Amino acid sequence: MIIEQSEQVMREIKKVFISKDEIVEKVLMAIYAGGHVLLEDAPGVGKTTLALAFSRALGLSYKRIQFTPDTMPSDITGFSVYNKNTGELEYKPGAADCHLLLGDEINRTSPKTQAALLEVMEEGSVTVDGVTHVLPKPFICIATQNHYGTAGTQALPESQLDRFMVRLSIGYPERDSQVQILKSRKGSGDLELVNARMNLDDVKEIQGYLYSIRIVDEILYYISDLCSATREHSMVELGVSPRGAAALAQFARARAVLKERDYVVPDDVREVFEDVCAHRLVMKPQAKIEGVTAHDVLSQVMKDVPGPALGGKQR
Repeated sequence: MIIEQSEQVMREIKKVFISKDEIVEKVLMAIYAGGHVLLEDAPGVGKTTLALAFSRALGLSYKRIQFTPDTMPSDITGFSVYNKNTGELEYKPGAADCHLLLGDEINRTSPKTQAALLEVMEEGSVTVDGVTHVLPKPFICIATQNHYGTAGTQALPESQLDRFMVRLSIGYPERDSQVQILKSRKGSGDLELVNARMNLDDVKEIQGYLYSIRIVDEILYYISDLCSATREHSMVELGVSPRGAAALAQFARARAVLKERDYVVPDDVREVFEDVCAHRLVMKPQAKIEGVTAHDVLSQVMKDVPGPALGGKQR
């Protein structure tokens, strides 16, 4: 049932997001895992279209906020206004009051506004004037950002990057895919082609089912060893956090589900390792001088850390 629903959702997404099937699958995996997604790439490659298409195909309540230098924290968290009839302050929800928040160009706004998302993403709640307001569950943030160095952008703090389960890069389409995109473009109404194939209850059910996906101790130790190796690497200032290790385990569970298994295998971990961990590494200045990237480090770590020896078929 999950596989059939997932395939239907991905078919809907592909009506407006062409040629990048792997990206579509990974975003769906992140949503199943209850994680937040950061889409980082050049302008115009379909980041916002992908996020909007998911909100429609999953049938979730959503809001979209375009981050600009003058976006305020209260635009996200909400604010209190005085009601002259009751003589009390009333809470007015912000953009985060939804199941799926689309944060467009998150790195164009100020650090103060970026920080407003920290509690939202981690706790699923907002605190305004000392009062905590719980957001609808599940709460998922799909944020987009342009490459660092683009005019008007500033890097996200490490604490916020760590709250994104995965960071994905879409890349430019191949020649044939580009032609297909040009042929299929119908104007501003393209997203109307995307129909809802799931609803809130379906998503919550799948998210709950993920916790029944089994991971044997050998694979948990493998995840721990991989993350520990990033902290000890000579080119890394700050390695993968315990939160990152937990995200890696949960994302591996989501991959197992889409591969029609109720257990995790080492390949599940290896296939998602870089997507989950690359944005969590803080590289030393020497790494930049020598041209060593986070992906280079993670590739080397996977080669150096031996995989678990699992006897027979895992059950």
